[in-house]
Amino acid sequence: MPAFKFQPCSMLLAALVWQTPLPASADTYQLDPSHTFVHWEVLHMGTSTSRGRFDKIDASITFDRQAATLDLGFTVDTRSISTGSAAFDGVLRGAQLLDTQQHPTAWFVARRATFEGEVPRQIHGEITLRGQSQPLTLTARRWKCGLNPLFRREVCGGDFEATLSRATFGMTLASGLVSDEVKLLVQVEAVREPTP
Repeated sequence: MPAFKFQPCSMLLAALVWQTPLPASADTYQLDPSHTFVHWEVLHMGTSTSRGRFDKIDASITFDRQAATLDLGFTVDTRSISTGSAAFDGVLRGAQLLDTQQHPTAWFVARRATFEGEVPRQIHGEITLRGQSQPLTLTARRWKCGLNPLFRREVCGGDFEATLSRATFGMTLASGLVSDEVKLLVQVEAVREPTP
């Protein structure tokens, strides 16, 4: 059975209402950029949590639920970071942190996943940030495929999380004031293309 793929597109989806899961299939899915983001959070001075997200994402995912295989490529435009504070965004884009002038793109690539039945529970791959690559595993908080009754088409989506050390990538600004551990929260949704 051929695998199905999520690919980038500009389509926006209406709010989803889930129905009974559909039978397993192998089809092409289009990434929904209005429901696909990488969020992050880090503890600030032990008192509060700083949060933000990256607004520009491209992804290519080949997922065969019956064969329990997954192939993922995620590209993040680091310049699209957004915290709600223009001044803070400027610091994050600077040379001591994301260094977006020299490294405008970050990647996550995975060729292996741990499945529970037909559901991917962990995605094992490698993240490249500031030109440095390190292993990273995304753990699923949820994953579901279901029928969108508005479009009568299947939608698959989920929430994943991981943690990384910013110092590992040379981002040591405000070390001691801001935690080294950064939590990543990845949300993904995609819609099945119509059958030709």
